[in-house]
Amino acid sequence: MSDIYFPPRELEVMSILWRLGSATVTEVRDALPEDLAYTSVLSALQTLEEKGYVRHEAEGRAYRYHPTVKAERAGGSALARIRDAIFQGSAEKMFAQIVSDRGLGRAELEQMRRLLARRLEDEK
Repeated sequence: MSDIYFPPRELEVMSILWRLGSATVTEVRDALPEDLAYTSVLSALQTLEEKGYVRHEAEGRAYRYHPTVKAERAGGSALARIRDAIFQGSAEKMFAQIVSDRGLGRAELEQMRRLLARRLEDEK
């Protein structure tokens, strides 16, 4: 599982599992922004399980699904693809795009500064 890629529907399902920690098919279905058939949600979860990204355990008559990959790991893989495809492999250009976002508040920018300072300190 080195490079992780989720098509849009699978990413929506994984996002719900990451947020909730675990969920049944019905809980995932209820949390989705669009109204999908139970079988469509079940199919997405089964596909994710076949790929090794979720596991299930019996809970009464239902199954409870748990993510087996952390959001940060999937995010790192996604960011690497974006960096390569959009920013010609340049993390600096990607970072510049992120910090130029006018939607970022002072607190978020300060947190980014602290993360950078910590990372630079680790490089010494």
